[in-house]
This record gives sequence, C-alpha cells and structure tokens, in this order.
Amino acid sequence: MSIVLEGKLSDLSAWKPEECSVAKALDIVGTRSAILILREAYYGVTRFDGFATRVGITDAAASSALKKLTEAGVLEKRPYQEEGKRTRSEYILTPMGLDLLPVVMSLWQWGDKYLQGGTPPLERLEDATGEPVRVEVRGAAGNELSVDELRIRLNKNWRRPTQ
Repeated sequence: MSIVLEGKLSDLSAWKPEECSVAKALDIVGTRSAILILREAYYGVTRFDGFATRVGITDAAASSALKKLTEAGVLEKRPYQEEGKRTRSEYILTPMGLDLLPVVMSLWQWGDKYLQGGTPPLERLEDATGEPVRVEVRGAAGNELSVDELRIRLNKNWRRPTQ
C-alpha cells in the first residue's frame, strides 16, 4: 500500500525533501517537547511553569521549545501580572496553533490503538453530544480514504522560493 506519485514525482529524485511541507512542519513541532506543549495548551495550560511541570521537562527545555513555537507563530506570548508580583508571560494558541489540533489528536488516536493495550486511558468526546471523536482522512466529497486511494502531484501554481 502506498500513495501514487504522479508525473515528475514518480521519480523520487525530482523532489527535494527540504521542499516537503512535512519536513518544514517537523522543523517547528517535531520534538517530543513541542508536541506535548501543544497538548497542554489545548488543555488550557498557558504558563511556563505549567508547561515545564506537566510535560516533565527542564526549564531550559521548556524555554527553548516555547521560544521556537512562539517565533514560528504557533503560540503567542502575552504579558500578565498577578497582584504584587512581577510581570510574566503566558502562551496562547494562535490560529496556526489551533490548526495543529488534528495532528496532535492523530498521534493520540494512534497511541490509543497501538500502545495502550486495548483500553485507552482517556476518551475524546464531542462536548455537545458526548459522542466519540476521531481523526480521519477524507476526500472533498466526505468519503474516508486509505493510503492506496491517495495520489500526489506537483501543484502547477507552486514556485520554488528564491533565496
């Protein structure tokens, strides 16, 4: 089973891996810390100490990951101040960060299926109905697709960025 590569892409040497959107995304969110920080942000964590503690990473690792996610535009850094204390920063999901939810949920769903011994510890439910939520690959007409039902081709409107 594999995706059909069409046209010039059928020669794998015609496409440079560094031009791949997956590779570019992994440059930003491709670490364990980054994905787990996103998980915590979806849970409502906004403060540095909360991320470091809940993800189980050092302050230096949390600082590095939060800086990278902020510089990329996935999180926005905002100042806050508790009464009588110094100004600190909180980290808020941006639209770009919110758009990563299906990615994180896909990893969660995969982990549930293959790594949790048949019974996942948590369930993902639609708030309004209580029905289970799952991530799927679907075509524009709404049909669920498997890997061998996909095709990839070069976008005729895409141009290599000049440097």
